Amino acid sequence: MTETFRAMVIDAIDGKPKGVFRDISIAELPDNDVLVEIAYSTLNYKDGLAISGKGRIARRMPMIAGIDLSGTVVESRSPEWKPGDKVVLNGWGLSETEWGTYGRYQRVKAEWLIPLPDAFSMQQAMAIGTAGYTSALCVDALEKWGSIKPGDGEVLVTGAAGGVGSVAIALLAARGYNVTASTGRPETRDYLASLGATNFIDRATLSEKGGPLQKERWTGGVDSVGSTTLANALAQTVRGGAIAACGLAGGADLPGTVLPHILRAVTLIGVDSVMASREQRLAAWGRLARDLDKAKLDKMTTVEPMSNLPQLAEDIVAGKVRGRVVIDVMK
Repeated sequence: MTETFRAMVIDAIDGKPKGVFRDISIAELPDNDVLVEIAYSTLNYKDGLAISGKGRIARRMPMIAGIDLSGTVVESRSPEWKPGDKVVLNGWGLSETEWGTYGRYQRVKAEWLIPLPDAFSMQQAMAIGTAGYTSALCVDALEKWGSIKPGDGEVLVTGAAGGVGSVAIALLAARGYNVTASTGRPETRDYLASLGATNFIDRATLSEKGGPLQKERWTGGVDSVGSTTLANALAQTVRGGAIAACGLAGGADLPGTVLPHILRAVTLIGVDSVMASREQRLAAWGRLARDLDKAKLDKMTTVEPMSNLPQLAEDIVAGKVRGRVVIDVMK
């Protein structure tokens, strides 16, 4: 086993957090129960903020970046895992309070891991990654709430060409929902239609300030944008409908009113993928294994070497990344 490996590390550069490549030894890794050899990771919006320095993600430094992994157990002090087990990890504070996954090895807590689903290869699992797994949590939440029905009304997906949006469209379409995709990039419409979107709305329409109550349109929605976009989505949701919110690409504020909630019984469902329970994670991955078309997954996926992370981080924060990006940590 290699004693040192290259990793993407967030550290203070000229007084500001920034991602840099450094050599890390296995001895430096945290003293957690399970050593995993990582095959792939992913690129998420949060990763882009951390590496580019455009958002303060790491709560302590130095911090290895990356919030997802698929890989193989090498060593384990936990009876739950043994060498050779194929595993997946999403979230749990990695790259924030815990060392992350942009490197060949990481020691993690046993309870953070779930088995790699039989339906997916390691690369496919990371094509899904936190973004896709979060999408599944959102769809689970909407269906559990009961506000959406296949073929009845429109379900809105904001940030549609991004990772969360792309997988959400594919999952919703597979269940028979009428999906309206919100995007500011007209050139992505053919791509979104291939995933299952049947209608489109320009993101500018949702990002401009609107009234507290607007014409009812959405039976439900998956929002990864936040801010004015989320406020307008809520104001346009039908009586008894719900929006599952999981991101803040457009801002952390919510400039709306209580009127949709108290006059139309509209529900805002918060979805936290980082600290979701094991039961929720297994259910979400079960949905992905059952409903996600692998051909559609391939359409939304590119594989990039870890060496390209600095530029990829800038691109995803600037909204230039379409779909899902798998990171090959060995390159």
